[in-house]
Amino acid sequence: MNSAVSERMADVRDMYMAHTMMRREFRLLPQLVRDVTPGDIKRAEIVGAHAELLCLVLHLHHEGEDLVLWPLLLERGGQEATSVVPGMEEQHHAIERAHATVTALLPSWRATARGGDELASALDQLLTVLLEHMALEEKEILPLAAKHVTAAEWEQMGQHGMAKSPKKTLPLTFGMVMYEGDPAVVKAVLAHAPLPARLLMPHIGPRLYASHAKRVHGTPTPPRLGS
Repeated sequence: MNSAVSERMADVRDMYMAHTMMRREFRLLPQLVRDVTPGDIKRAEIVGAHAELLCLVLHLHHEGEDLVLWPLLLERGGQEATSVVPGMEEQHHAIERAHATVTALLPSWRATARGGDELASALDQLLTVLLEHMALEEKEILPLAAKHVTAAEWEQMGQHGMAKSPKKTLPLTFGMVMYEGDPAVVKAVLAHAPLPARLLMPHIGPRLYASHAKRVHGTPTPPRLGS
């Protein structure tokens, strides 16, 4: 990657922060579904909307990697990349299959609050493959990305997710990530945002997540499961 030797390289710390959020929320999600009383449509809607948002965040996160990260690593990472990226792609396929099962079951459960055991089991399966994938990604892929991907290229993944997400969900999603996020990493991520976002997001994001968590988890401070 001679042309990029002098360029600023990817700061991959934001990926660890995103993974922490997904570990926390997807670990809590199956029990949230199981705890909904059959027929309690109001509660199913709250939990279902939360699950739908998480599934969208996960899908866009992995879509960005498929479009941006894997091709760059295969082009530049040599044997290190070719030995691990195909396995990561296969894991994405497994996650997408589990994700598709969840998203197929979710609308009916959300509308009727019935069939929760099947949905919770599907979420358990999604969690299993997701945790395996994120652990391997952190061990093998992120060190490669820090060596072979420029900061501008890395930011394309985040830009993809933001462009595909409903704008109204972005502050809440960022608040979810900030909940266990390293303040230094949060600041680094926001450094590339427009000035209003840099000024407002550190205040708006945590408040939105606290309110959301109170509604979904019953507390503004759900367990910090970390990694």
